[in-house]
Amino acid sequence: MNLNPYRHLPPSELRRLIRRGELSGPTAGLANGFAQANLMIVRRELAYDFLLFCQRNPKPCPLLDVTDPGCTEPLRAAPGADIRTDFPKYRIYRHGSLEQEVSDITAFWEDGMVAFLIGCSFSFEGALLANDVPVRHIEDNHNVPMYRTNISCQAAGSLNGPMVVSMRPMPADKVVRAVQVTSRFPAVHGAPVHIGDPRQIGIHDIDRPDFGEPSAIGDDEIPVFWACGVTPQAVAMQAKPELVITHAPGHMFITDIRDEHMGVL
Repeated sequence: MNLNPYRHLPPSELRRLIRRGELSGPTAGLANGFAQANLMIVRRELAYDFLLFCQRNPKPCPLLDVTDPGCTEPLRAAPGADIRTDFPKYRIYRHGSLEQEVSDITAFWEDGMVAFLIGCSFSFEGALLANDVPVRHIEDNHNVPMYRTNISCQAAGSLNGPMVVSMRPMPADKVVRAVQVTSRFPAVHGAPVHIGDPRQIGIHDIDRPDFGEPSAIGDDEIPVFWACGVTPQAVAMQAKPELVITHAPGHMFITDIRDEHMGVL
């Protein structure tokens, strides 16, 4: 889908189009200047464990907003929005297995559910581009590649699992600038967790991501890896709770929070 006509629309208009089903693909490159968010929805009885998991693992799970039990409106991130309809695509996991992908979770919502909005690295891509750091998946109009790693998250209650990372290839002379730029945004994963050889973090075939689509890597380019908000999905697969609802990887929630308001000066 050609996203160029939509790139400069405000967040509220993009959410309206998503709610109507007119935008259904990955959201990278949309609403530059505004934070995007991953999603994890759990039942009330698992909410404390997941909140503690985020507190213990702030690189992959930096929290932007948490709803009250049963509330479908993210009051801090986007007042007036609806968690059940305003993501382009959702995933339903039961007992650790992906059951289905849907564009609306109203039929799956339960009164005691709690929604967690987690910072997304799409949010700092505008800053990378402004600093002449290329973002390959935007250039090639595909979903960002994401990988399970051998980096273990710190457990919280029944929740544990591997960190997931996203990857962006870039020329070697751009890597230091990419680290400097993204370090300013800890609320959306901050600096990379790994640079270079993917095998050192348990990725044995970089052309076969676990989520998203592969990015071409030039002979003169280095892969750079950031912690990723898809980590809770890997945790759900390992911990196997009865029911969790997430976003489909790359299909994010567009908030009203400005990126620069999260930047560290």
